[in-house]
Amino acid sequence: MSPFEALYGRKCRSPVCWDDNRERKLLGLELITQTVDKVTQIKKHLQAAQDRQWSWADSKRRPLEFVIGDQVLLKISPTRGVIRFGSKRKLNPRYIGPFEVIKRIDAVAYKLALPPSLEGVHDVFHVSQLRKYVPDEKHILDYSELTLRLDLTYTVQPVAILDRREKCRLSKNH
Repeated sequence: MSPFEALYGRKCRSPVCWDDNRERKLLGLELITQTVDKVTQIKKHLQAAQDRQWSWADSKRRPLEFVIGDQVLLKISPTRGVIRFGSKRKLNPRYIGPFEVIKRIDAVAYKLALPPSLEGVHDVFHVSQLRKYVPDEKHILDYSELTLRLDLTYTVQPVAILDRREKCRLSKNH
């Protein structure tokens, strides 16, 4: 039974319920048939619109699933003015990580192993905020040449000079 019928003890007098035989005697057979035909036509149009919207939405969706132990990248908020995970400049990367998937909470939610620097951030994320990490040799950092002092500081030394150019400034006196 419908919630209306459970609450009031009678059926709702909407056009959907006008197909009963008791209602036909009260309102007239022609009016009821026209209304039922229009309701079925409206239902068909609504179903066609729903199917069309589902097909459009499904074309842009891609199924993402991760297994426990996978490495994923975490998306930083692209919204202007919202600063998350300590990034605040426009040249910062859009994704941070990689982080390991610890647990699958739901079909669309995953728990990640976050470092202590992100301890204030909740560790469960929606699948839309994650991207699969593809390992690359360039991503491996070599810490062997790094020497720490007793006060836990180190000297930064450049690895390579990538580009050099001279700029000639225009002035009034040549």
